[in-house]
Amino acid sequence: MDLLLAAIGWAGAAALLAGYALVSSSRLSGDGVAYQLLNLFGSAALMVNSAHSAAWPSAGLNLVWAAIGVAALVKLTRVRVGVAK
Repeated sequence: MDLLLAAIGWAGAAALLAGYALVSSSRLSGDGVAYQLLNLFGSAALMVNSAHSAAWPSAGLNLVWAAIGVAALVKLTRVRVGVAK
């Protein structure tokens, strides 16, 4: 179980770093769905790993980071639905 949770944490870290690198290199839009999904997955995975390790400040940070990602995705969905009407 520890190995699985470590792998989840590393995958989350990789997703966050990939998103940051892609936006920084202008290969991905910072206000797009793909970037927000990378952030949401990454933060959720790191939150699980941090909670398992009892690293509560990190778990709390990633909880907030995930909430921001969810809010951004909801906003993007509403904008797209509004445009489609």
